[in-house]
Amino acid sequence: MSLILPQGLPSSTAAEGLAAPDVNGSLEISLVNLMPLKEMTEADFIRLLAPAPYDITLSLAAPVTHRSRNTAEEHIARFYISPEEMLSRSPDGVIVTGAPVEMLDYEAVDYWPELTTMMDGLRRLRIPVIYICWGAMAALYHHYGIAKQLYRRKISGVFPQYPEVADHELFRGMEAPYMVPNSRYCGVSRADIDSNPWLRVAAVSEESGVYMVDALDAPEHYILGHSEYAPGTLDFEYHRDLAKGINPSIPANYYPDNDPDREPVDRWHSHAVGLFSNWLRTLPRR
Repeated sequence: MSLILPQGLPSSTAAEGLAAPDVNGSLEISLVNLMPLKEMTEADFIRLLAPAPYDITLSLAAPVTHRSRNTAEEHIARFYISPEEMLSRSPDGVIVTGAPVEMLDYEAVDYWPELTTMMDGLRRLRIPVIYICWGAMAALYHHYGIAKQLYRRKISGVFPQYPEVADHELFRGMEAPYMVPNSRYCGVSRADIDSNPWLRVAAVSEESGVYMVDALDAPEHYILGHSEYAPGTLDFEYHRDLAKGINPSIPANYYPDNDPDREPVDRWHSHAVGLFSNWLRTLPRR
């Protein structure tokens, strides 16, 4: 398997030693990266896509109406394209990440018009999409009017998720429950999803709420967890928030004996690889 990345991309080292042994066709995948630490997020998804048994050409896209304060402009200028150019290429599949703007009204996000134009374009072209965390909530709001619900405290930790759709195409070959990192200040109401005839809950957790929602009128999945997280990401976020004086809760089900001085245990990577590999299998190959 070949994972073809933008030439010179520093995060390409995340794919070393992960290539799958066989090739079953080729795919063009675009990652719409809304996260502030873009190189970290690139590496997260490269680790998940590299083991898939397909040739994958990965492109990176980001809103041009937003100026990043956490990633060098030179990096974005060299490796990223606009959502408009991404749509013109008509990739086989698109992944839209989360973003740390949960406390803002959607319309107050500076790139909201550009993002909604992109989401409408993806639907018009019938391009399969996985929306993640805030990206998932934003798409559910834009397409279906599903409001987000703010929490009193941030949900942080690794939580078991239980499927609600028999033989779901994205969960094939996996044993439930699926452990998934969560890191967010809001979510969506199960009742709001159930009341919409074009949506269905695919998996849910008693602790962290709705995990995955399927659109029944478009090739889209909305995932509220962070299956893509590296083992140390929740640890990084926890200590970052401590340094900011936010007084965060210790991420649940993450550190041995709930001790943040100990090395966290990765209990979700196999599910993450399976999830995205199964999604890639649903895409028509060139």
